[in-house]
Amino acid sequence: MATNNYIRKRVELLVFLSILSFWPATLWAGIAEIKVATASSMKLVFEEIGKEFHDENPEIIVRLSFGSSGNFFSQIVHGAPYDVFFSSDTNYPKQLAKKGKSLGDTPVALYAIGRIVLWVPDSVELDVKSKKTNTLLSSKVKKIALANPKHAPYGRAGIEWMKKSGIYSQVKSRFVLGENISQATQFVHTQAAQAGILALSLVGNSKMKSTGSFWEIPKDQHSPIEQGFLILKDTQNPLAARSFAEFVTGPKGTRILKKYGFDPLPVPRPVEGDCCNLPLQTTFPGRN
Repeated sequence: MATNNYIRKRVELLVFLSILSFWPATLWAGIAEIKVATASSMKLVFEEIGKEFHDENPEIIVRLSFGSSGNFFSQIVHGAPYDVFFSSDTNYPKQLAKKGKSLGDTPVALYAIGRIVLWVPDSVELDVKSKKTNTLLSSKVKKIALANPKHAPYGRAGIEWMKKSGIYSQVKSRFVLGENISQATQFVHTQAAQAGILALSLVGNSKMKSTGSFWEIPKDQHSPIEQGFLILKDTQNPLAARSFAEFVTGPKGTRILKKYGFDPLPVPRPVEGDCCNLPLQTTFPGRN
């Protein structure tokens, strides 16, 4: 039953993408622009993906916005003009689809599975790789940074891990909540916190490697952080949106996802089943 449902959903996705191929050519005239709402855990990934995509498609301007998935959900519900939404979970895109925010009958599709880590600055002088969970019980850890679990899937995964490990009640009073996972990373990197539950994708750069170390939290200690995307109903450039989504889930996007520690899927698998401050903007300009 589940297999048949999966096949049906997969066919729906492929048919939808095929239909878009025949969209009126006038939508391709001149330089197309797409606005992509992207979970902050994907910042480094999508900056690289955006650059490579633009190098191959200089006629398409890609404007990336980074923030918490929950905040993007609220913004899109209230009419924010995004073309594609890449969430750090599947729940928010599924809710948007139910509210009629998807383009046509396009299903929500998975594009990656995220990982969380426990990161500690070198200045704290704790061996997080050997202490693992017990790191958070050290008296040296006065504050623990994580993304707000109310609207950030990575924060929820961190809470789930701490509860499963039996330490949640002992450490919850020390939480410092970031608006999103990028802000939580900033908190611990600037030593406003002595430990942080962060996205693996954000700790592999030279800045984080040179100032701290991390331990990968086992996958079986929390629910999979399945990340889905949705092409949105109000897109003004459906072909350009489709092209970018295909790039992300294609071989080149998959290579970049793997580079940053994501568990990408071999194909974009269909899923079963107050607005906040505007986020940071990144632009890859087209030709003049």
